[in-house]
This record gives sequence, structure tokens and C-alpha cells, in this order.
Amino acid sequence: MGWTRTRRAAASAALAGAIGVVPATLPPAHAGTRTGAAPSNATVAEERAGSPAPRPPRLPRDFRGKGRWIVRDLGVTVPFTWEGRGGDSQMIAGGPQYPIWFTNLIHHGSLYTLTYKWPGLTDHPCSQIPGFDLDRLNQAFRGARFVGREILQRKPDRYVNHWRVGVVLPKLPPGKFLRVPLALGDIYVDQKDRGTFWQVLQFGIQNLYDPALDEWLVMDTFEHKPGTVTLPPRCSPPPLT
Repeated sequence: MGWTRTRRAAASAALAGAIGVVPATLPPAHAGTRTGAAPSNATVAEERAGSPAPRPPRLPRDFRGKGRWIVRDLGVTVPFTWEGRGGDSQMIAGGPQYPIWFTNLIHHGSLYTLTYKWPGLTDHPCSQIPGFDLDRLNQAFRGARFVGREILQRKPDRYVNHWRVGVVLPKLPPGKFLRVPLALGDIYVDQKDRGTFWQVLQFGIQNLYDPALDEWLVMDTFEHKPGTVTLPPRCSPPPLT
């Protein structure tokens, strides 16, 4: 996970792979909602009054899954993979034959992002944020707010816990202060396994390449088996001379 020099870099650490910011207010956990990348992926809040909040999301050390990366305002949907191995992890969206192609990684204690293709993009640097690993990401998830239990209407339906995690600056007490939402993430994990991620909406400055500032990842499969994580050559340090 990660998110490019301008578009994804600063907020990436907050989002990391996943995710970022907090709005000024949250809907109550029992409120009925419909959200999603498309009508077939809509969510319907499932009310379970009196039940305690579940434990927050936790990305596992080893996993692999496939799905779609969706940028609704651009009308773009591309294949997406998300894999983890030994605590490192990597997202890949699109490919050379698609209008969007990027990779985000947590690799050996650093967060990388490299965007190969995006409409209107002319520079393609690999950004690195050192000092970010799986433990830091899961620590951020521990501060997520529980929105509610919901159903992602798919084939099959996915029974999920909906969480919101994010960063707002500056950090000020409640009251009438100017606040800037840096990054926002809505995370949907399986109700039976907080380490199975089915859907993520990310919104904020880490999405600067997108005119509407929001992008979805929607998983079709998610297995708890070691995946493959490969640091692109463009992100590797130059050899010592």
C-alpha cells in the first residue's frame, strides 16, 4: 500500500494502504446506509441493537486477494490485486493495457508508491516514506470508529463490519475551529474475521489525481495464504559505487 509523491505520499502514511481521515461527524452505528462502488455493491446497514462493538480491522501478515479498483467519476474500473507476505504487502491496480496502473507497497519498513499510468499524469516518480510497516498500519486501525454491521449486496452477500479511520488537521478540541480532512477511509471487513478485507473507500488528498478525490477497492477473493510482494526496480536504491 502507499500512494505517490504528491497524490499518495503524505497521506499514505495515514492511509497506508488503506486508509485515512475522519469527518467532523459520523452517522450513528444503527443508522441505515447505502454505500458502495456500484448498485450491485451497495451496502445495507444491519441493525443489531445492544451488541458490543467488534474488534477493529487488522491486516494479516500473509494474505492474497483479487478484485477491482474503481474510479467512478472517470468511469474507470481495472483489475486489482492485494497480497501480503511476512508482514510486507503490495497493491497493484490495472496494468500497461489499462488507463490506470499503479502499485503501493509496504516493504522492509518503508511505504512506497509508484504510479505508472493515470489520465493527465506526466511524471512517474517512486515515492518512499521510511519508518512505516504493518505494525504502524494496524496501530492506526486500532483508532478506527465503528460505523455498524452491514451487508455488501453481491454474489454472494458479504456480511461486514464497517469502520472509519482518518486524519484531520490541525488536532484541536471540540468546538468552532477550522479543520482540514487530510484523508478518510471507510473499511469493510468480514464480521467473522477482522483480517478479511472486502471493500475500502479512500477519500482525501491522497487521491489528488482523481477529480472527485475518491477511489474504491472491491475484493472478490481474500485468502489467508502468503502472497507475492515485489519492489519495482524503479523504487530500488541505486547500487553503491
